[in-house]
Amino acid sequence: MRTKGIIKNLISESIEAKKKMLENAQIDCIYSVVNKIVEAYKNKKKTIICGNGGSASDALHFAAEMVVRFEKNREALPSIALPENISTVTAVGNDFGYEYSFSRQLEAFAQKGDIFIAISTSGNSINVIRAVESAKKLGIFTIGMTNVNGGKMKDVCDLCYCAPSKITSRTQECHILLIHIIAKLVEEQVFN
Repeated sequence: MRTKGIIKNLISESIEAKKKMLENAQIDCIYSVVNKIVEAYKNKKKTIICGNGGSASDALHFAAEMVVRFEKNREALPSIALPENISTVTAVGNDFGYEYSFSRQLEAFAQKGDIFIAISTSGNSINVIRAVESAKKLGIFTIGMTNVNGGKMKDVCDLCYCAPSKITSRTQECHILLIHIIAKLVEEQVFN
């Protein structure tokens, strides 16, 4: 019986975090995030995404939704998930240091008008922060996705979505919902 109680508590925590996403400040931030990404795609630009661990998986998920499809068959949209090239990530780590694993790739792929999306549940991942700093030097608009506190990323990103939870798993669940919201609205607004 104890296990069923834990299951119910975890589901309740997830629901509560999602309910907090309905607050006006959250909706306003999501609206701004969506508009920046839609604007980039309408201008024939791309999204570049990074993150570590579970956030790396979220970066790959985001890129797949853009390149392949979300709910409708449509043209592919250019999107690069920086964690996907393990050879590059490990080569940069070996030759320059892990803190440059994403910034080095941005130097190769980013162009003015692109959107860089940095995902870090703590907001303090040094390689993600360095990538944000690199993107800004290149004139790339930066969007952070982090937890309720925002960490250091809150101050370095042009726009930062702070999921309404301190708990890593709840934060990641909010990030996935945000990714799906973005995918839905990109398909509606870019391919109307």
